[in-house]
Amino acid sequence: VGTSSILRGDSGTLALSTLACLVETLATLRARGHDVVLVSSGAVGVGCQRLGLAERPKRLAELQAMAAIGQPHLMRYYDEFFSALRQPIAQVLLSADALDSRSGYRNAQATLDELLRRGVIPVVNENDSVAISELRFGDNDTLSALVAVLVGASHLFLATDVDALYTANPHVAPPPGQPPAEPIREVADVCEALARAEEAAAGGGGSGSAWGTGGIATKLRAARLAAAAGVTTVIHS
Repeated sequence: VGTSSILRGDSGTLALSTLACLVETLATLRARGHDVVLVSSGAVGVGCQRLGLAERPKRLAELQAMAAIGQPHLMRYYDEFFSALRQPIAQVLLSADALDSRSGYRNAQATLDELLRRGVIPVVNENDSVAISELRFGDNDTLSALVAVLVGASHLFLATDVDALYTANPHVAPPPGQPPAEPIREVADVCEALARAEEAAAGGGGSGSAWGTGGIATKLRAARLAAAAGVTTVIHS
């Protein structure tokens, strides 16, 4: 789940009803015997909210500081909601350099496997406050795909703030002579869909939120990565 899904776009405050619905859904899945891992961004946005900032900072040091402020508060909200349903959770902060080595990869894998074995839902994020090359693996969607592969997941669910993948930007009027944007319910060729999404992003469609950093192209890249490992990806709102 990305920042734009759990923060209100107009105010930058946490969408508590959305967070509660997400938590209830995941706790229900776990109660039914499914292993669940939640990959959640939002630390920077929550940090901005705590300091009353009106927009997301640009400099790396500022972003890392906001992440350091926001991460414990974000986890507090998750812990309170999950605790109300008697579902234990654990915070897991990953870094790209740790997963680059075989020993780091296997250690992370062993930790997640043990948490799942004990019925705990790991809440995963990048260790944003100490990332040295950039603030993220690339984006939350890529991190989610890597974690799905890491734990041998059967399905990867990517939350978004739009109701479907579309043939074009549904928020923009189509050019003269072009049909309106239509939802795509199943993607037969993810590489073709990704090429079209990247072309649209190059024309001015990037992240759909002032607080988020992803977009539909990042979700399709994650889907391609997950598909290579046999993981089925669902993009949903």
